[in-house]
Amino acid sequence: MSDLATSPDLDSAMDRYRVELTGYCYRMLGSSFDAEDAVQDTYLRAWRAYDKFEGRSSLRSWLYRIATNVCLDLLNAGKKRARPMDLGAPQHQASAVLNERPEVTWLEPVPDGRVLPQTADPAETALARESVRLAFVAALQHLPAKQRAVLILREVLAWKADEVATLLDTTVASVNSALQRARATLAGQAVRASDPADPLDADQAKLLERYLSAFEAYDISGLTALLHEDAVLSMPPYDLWLRGHADIAAWHLNQGIGCKGSRLVPTTANGMPAFGQYRPRADGRPGHEPWALQVLEISGGKIVGLNAFLDTARWFPMFGLPEQLDESDEVQQGA
Repeated sequence: MSDLATSPDLDSAMDRYRVELTGYCYRMLGSSFDAEDAVQDTYLRAWRAYDKFEGRSSLRSWLYRIATNVCLDLLNAGKKRARPMDLGAPQHQASAVLNERPEVTWLEPVPDGRVLPQTADPAETALARESVRLAFVAALQHLPAKQRAVLILREVLAWKADEVATLLDTTVASVNSALQRARATLAGQAVRASDPADPLDADQAKLLERYLSAFEAYDISGLTALLHEDAVLSMPPYDLWLRGHADIAAWHLNQGIGCKGSRLVPTTANGMPAFGQYRPRADGRPGHEPWALQVLEISGGKIVGLNAFLDTARWFPMFGLPEQLDESDEVQQGA
């Protein structure tokens, strides 16, 4: 048993792995809040069982083993996350309605800092961002729980097959078989490609500047010009989703006209560019109030996905976005 068992350093030793464990649990569960709860449960279980930890594996491997069991327990309880696009065909603007589906548990966005460890290796950073994209995490939800764990550990975290076999109390042959089946399932999902947020990419920065300007001016023609012809718009917790220039533009000019006059605050989510959207105050007073966390999917110099998460009471505090924008905030932002 390690000397850490009687040392206050145990907390800091475990906390060293908090971000990467949260990222692992997020990929497994598709929920930022569930992921953080799972890591807390992992640490509680680790504390309670530490006197039985004999050091035959590293502390990191042991924590991953516990975290995997926590996630498997949650997934076996029937939790499965979805996006509106997983539930049916797109609607058309003329007949589109905002319909909540309380029986559905929605895939959640997550701040980069909660799930992406700092690394100096650009390749590692790119892979980490790629593996928390909304489309990829949504595709993972179609995998059985153990296949999901195997694929994340092998393909995302680059664990060896024998290490995964030890963690899951199974054989290398079983791990390799599970990985093959998981890959086949993901290939059938046709996961749409999207580019990670990259502040050094001048073309991406220009696209985001044009998007911000067009949205704040409510120039829907200019906004539409930035979209891929098959771009999709979704608005969890509603099951509505729209596809294509005509329906997305018409939505903004009709049902979504309340977004006119909005202000956007840049951020990142799931390794992708994002904005906190603030609409004019409903009571008519000066200033703007939270409306949506917009997460943009970009590919080939065009926006392919507009994901507006409307539960701002949950998302804005997590992303460190202001509770409201007053006139001084807006003047500063405009400057």
